[in-house]
Formats: sequence, C-alpha cells, structure tokens
Amino acid sequence: MNKFPFETRTIHSLVKVFADEPLNAESFQQASALLNETYSFQLAYRSDRQIKNVRAEAKSALPGSVTIREIGLVPADFPIYADHDGFLLRDTPGLYPDPLYPINDGLVCLPNQWRALWVTVEPDSGAAPGSYDIALSLESEEGETLGAASFKLELLPASLPPQRLIHTEWFHTDCIATHYNVDVWSEEHWRLVEKFVRTAVNSGINMLLTPLFTPPLDTRIGGERPTVQLIDVEKSGSVYSFGFERLQRWVNMARAAGVEYFEMSHLFTQWGAKHAPKIVGTVNGSEEKLFGWETDAAGDEYGSFLEQLLPELVQFIEGNGLKDIVYFHVSDEPTMYSIDSYRSASELLQRHIKGFKVFDALSEYEFYEQGLVPIPVPANNHIEPFLEHGVENLWTYYCCVQYKGVANRFFAFPSVRSRILGMQLYKYNIAGFLQWGYNFWYSQYSTKAIDPFRVTDADGSFPAGDAFIVYPGPDGPLESLRLQVMREALQDLRALQGLEQRIGRAAVMELLEEGLDSPLTFSSYPQEADWLLRKREQINHKLAKVSELAT
Repeated sequence: MNKFPFETRTIHSLVKVFADEPLNAESFQQASALLNETYSFQLAYRSDRQIKNVRAEAKSALPGSVTIREIGLVPADFPIYADHDGFLLRDTPGLYPDPLYPINDGLVCLPNQWRALWVTVEPDSGAAPGSYDIALSLESEEGETLGAASFKLELLPASLPPQRLIHTEWFHTDCIATHYNVDVWSEEHWRLVEKFVRTAVNSGINMLLTPLFTPPLDTRIGGERPTVQLIDVEKSGSVYSFGFERLQRWVNMARAAGVEYFEMSHLFTQWGAKHAPKIVGTVNGSEEKLFGWETDAAGDEYGSFLEQLLPELVQFIEGNGLKDIVYFHVSDEPTMYSIDSYRSASELLQRHIKGFKVFDALSEYEFYEQGLVPIPVPANNHIEPFLEHGVENLWTYYCCVQYKGVANRFFAFPSVRSRILGMQLYKYNIAGFLQWGYNFWYSQYSTKAIDPFRVTDADGSFPAGDAFIVYPGPDGPLESLRLQVMREALQDLRALQGLEQRIGRAAVMELLEEGLDSPLTFSSYPQEADWLLRKREQINHKLAKVSELAT
C-alpha cells in the first residue's frame, strides 16, 4: 500500500464534486438496477501530493461493461442569475464538474483536491439477476495500489419498458462544422454529425431537429448562421424546383442511428414569425440567398415558395413512411405581441400539411386555445394553465429563464434538480420534452464561435450549462455529467411506466407521493437526493416483485 494519505470514497451519481471544497457526501456502496438500464455512480479520490500517470481499473463478474471516465472541470463565469431561488450549489464563478473524459493516458492527482471518476455500468442483454461486486482501484505507474473501493450492484428480475417520451435536444449541425473546421455536408461533416446523433440516441434523445433550411434559431436580427440546409432549391422565374438527396441521406443516417422522430426546422423566424428563415438556391447557375430577414413572411413571394415546396416535401415524407413520426414547427417562442403574425404563418403552413403534427415552444395558453398550435410546448414554469385545461399530448421544455422553482440543468444546480424531471413527467403524463441546446457552441445570437471548454455561458448570455450538454472531443462527442443525469431521469420515468403496467396508475402515484407533505408538481418537489434515490429503490423492488409474480 502507499505510504502517504490517499482517500477514496464511492458516492452516488447526484453528487457534484468540487476541487475547492471538502467532500461532505457520505459513502454510497450499494444499489439496485433493472436488467436493461444503465447505472452510474462515482469514485471520489483525494491525494495529499501530486501523482502522475495513475491508472483506474474496474473488475466485476457482472456480464456487461463497467466504464470509468474522468470528470473534468470547466469554468463558469456566469453560473446563475442574481435573483435565484437559493436551491443551488453555489452562485459564484469558478470551476465546475461536467465533461466526462476517457482515461487514455492515466490520471493526474493534484494535491489536496477532491476529484471524481464517473463509473457507468451497462449489463449485457443476457445478464442474470443477482448481486454483483464491482472492485475499483487506483494504481501508480509502478503498480502500487494507491486506493481501492468496492460497490455492490443488485440486478433485479425486471426490465425497463421502451421509452415512450419523445425527447429532443436541438441539434446544431453548423456548430459541428464550425468547431471542427470542416465544410458543411462534406464527408467529414457527415461522419461527425452521425457520431453526435448516435450519442444523442444512446442518451434517450429520440427526436432529431432536421435542418430543411438553416434553422432560424438564436440568430441576431439581420444576422446569419452558416448555411446548413438539406433541401436543394433552384429558381427559374417564379417557379421553384427542389432536390431531396441530402435530406434522404439525413433520414437514412438518422434511422440507422436509432432516431425515432423527425422535427422539421422552423419555417418562420423566431420570436414572432415575421420573416422567412435563410434559404439559398441556384438562380441562373449561381447560388443566391432567396429569403431571409428581409422577407415578409406573409408576403406573396414566400407564400408562393411554400405552396410549391410543401406538397413535394409531403410527398417525400410519405414516400419514406415518415408521416406519423414527423413534427413541424411554425416559429419558436411566440408572444401575444406577435399572435397576429403567428396566426398568419400557422394558417399558411397548416393548409399544406393537414394530418401532420405541429408543435412549438410557447408560454401563453391563448395560442392553443385559438387553435394556432395543435401541440403546445409550454415551459415548465408556465405549464399550469395547460394542465388545468386538460390539454392532451402535452409537452414541456426549459431554457435559460426557467431558474426559479422548477427543474433545470445548469452547472450551479444540484443534479437532483435535473433528475426530478423524470418523476414530474410521469405525474403529468407528459408526451414530450424539448430543450434548445444539445450542442450550441456559439455566443448568443450566433455572432461568434466559442470554445465550450472555456466558455460555458454563450459568452456571458445564459447560465452555464444551458446552451449545450455535450462537448466536442478530438474526434466526436464527449458526454457530460448532466447528460448522464438526464438519462437517469428518463430511466426513472420508464421505471414508473413499467410499474404502472403491472399495478395501475393510481397505485404508482400513491407510491410516488407517499410521505410527501404536498403533492409532487413542477414547482413543488423534494429537494434531497436521498429521497429520490430511496424512491427509485422502492420502485425497483416493487417492479421486481410484481414482475416475478406475473411469471
């Protein structure tokens, strides 16, 4: 054994370990999981001196994989708004744990700093129920054991049902091209895009934002984002012709990666639907910008374009058997000030896509009440009127301004504040969840590129963690601690749904809210990680018991 102090401690996945503070979390050494779920926990460690080239190893008889990744630190200059609600870890700028790095060349232990490793357990499909020990060790390059710990995971005789929730985190293809300095839709771009898509799908993101044209999202008025449109356009006089070859490749790639739903990019600009997205096309053999901020969305020219495009697009969708899994957008986050322009855009679009699903993120119930948004996506702090009116197939979302009282994924928030979302989605039978930033690596309004390992707040615009949940690694995506916690939230939801199939919704709700002072809502929920973990254990064991009785 080593001759100097070296501490290790297994802790649960909802702890965030900071390098500049003591580790107060108690040891967490055993838990249960269902046969087909991904289980995560952490190994925290601390040395009193610098040690380089430390190897981390996991050994277990569990059939499957046990992967260890290093939790890196990234800066947060803007962790949270000044008038926050107090339910957070800290409100000061500094280094926060988030990116998960593969351990290729060993760890560097820095003196007197608590750091942590993220341990991911993925059982094989044929893994048998039972209790499995996972032995973890940290060794010097000379082979000396610096620290060791063990964790016991019980695989229970029950499985999660397939995910029913539709989940989209907006996928920014231009950010990938910009960061990796590759041409849009070059073979290298396609290769990288597919890697990021597969990581999304593996994390429970089953809907993919599809850039028919360059998405008009977070773009400065009058500004542009890099062109990423999938549909080719050629203009001859007032007649347009369209090519769907790239869109076909996109659909094929996404389906092969496991994408289940396609989200067509918005056909009108954000915050009011007053203009057209940037659309380029070929005119007399040369590429030109055909539409954009200068285009009146209600004008005859753009209306004629859509009237020619949409029937062909519908034909493409139906020809690929996608009609039931395609969703259309009008405009993102309209307000009552823009309801008239939104109405005009919505009516124009819906004339041509009858029978298709249309949804948008918004806050005012009037848009739904007036039939302008068939599937509303209210923010989780504006959802109450929609719940009170019993809106069916209801979605929800959060972004930067949902920082008081409700769930969100900011660096500064405890992980339980992210994971509780799964139980809330179950309580209200929510059909879908949307978040705007899977990989938004630009400043606000897309005025410049940023390095997400150094700038985590869109250049001081949004609380750190709002704009992205994956990082650009050397050759593809690096996952984040927050992405893993979101996957846990989705697994909580599936576990509850699986239990409902066995014992009914009323019994599940009784179990979920047992012992609470007030019913679970989007703004009222237990804030203790221990409560959530204990509740999930109850759900697991109840599901295992009723599953065994059914066999």
